[in-house]
Order: sequence, then structure tokens, then C-alpha cells
Amino acid sequence: MTRNTAREIATHLAYELSFTDLDVQEFLEARLSEENFADLAPESELYAQMPNAKQREYICRLVSGVAEHAAELDTYIEKYAQGWRFDRISLVASAIMRVAMYEILYMPDIPHGVAINEAVEIAKKYETPETVRFLNGILGSFVRQEIKD
Repeated sequence: MTRNTAREIATHLAYELSFTDLDVQEFLEARLSEENFADLAPESELYAQMPNAKQREYICRLVSGVAEHAAELDTYIEKYAQGWRFDRISLVASAIMRVAMYEILYMPDIPHGVAINEAVEIAKKYETPETVRFLNGILGSFVRQEIKD
């Protein structure tokens, strides 16, 4: 499994967080189980292989961080989504942006450009071209305005 695949799985899980009442740790234990991967493997090649310990740690860090900082991340999304109310943004697009913003803010080992590029590539799989451009614009504006290197 590559880091790109782990990031995409983390994005799926960040999206699913919107629909669960489980504590984040319980949620992650259930979703990162061998049984869950076996159930999902026929539907998506993302789940064909279990993450190793390092990948699992990365996924857990991203999903836990997104859950912990959701209000902060959503404030940034809303700030840079000019002309859009947050509730008009799809849950998939907001999950993708939350993951990228969390990486940019809290994972200094990941270059900002990589976080944005990976978010755009994930968005291309699940969103319309217009939404991909919108998401790219929000993330680019966020980095230019909020991140002081």
C-alpha cells in the first residue's frame, strides 16, 4: 500500500465520520479491521491490502486529527469558499479538504504542494471537474493566506 492509498482511505474515513456516533478510536478500530477490509475489497481495490503499522499510524493520525480539529478546518473552508455557504459543499469535498488542511497545518513533514496535489487527485475520482477546481482554489488560497513559512 502506498501513502497515496493510505491518504485516500483516510479521506474515506474522514467522510464516514459525518455519519457515525462512535468515538473516533472505536470507529478506527472497526474500519481498519481485517474483516472490514475483506468486506470492502471486492468493491474497491483500495481495500485489497491491509495497511502496515506505519500506514495505519498515518491513517489514524489523519482521521483523529480531522475529528479533533473539525471546527477549525471547517472555519478555514468556509472562509475561503467565497460565495458558497459551507452547507452547500459536498461532504466528500469537505472531507478531502479537511484531510489536506490537517496535513498542511499539523504534519510539517508533508510539503504543502503534496497535500494539495494529493487532495486534487483524490477529488478527481469522486467529484466533478468544477468541484475539483473549486477545491484546488480553496486549498491554494488557504496556503497563501494562512501559512507563513
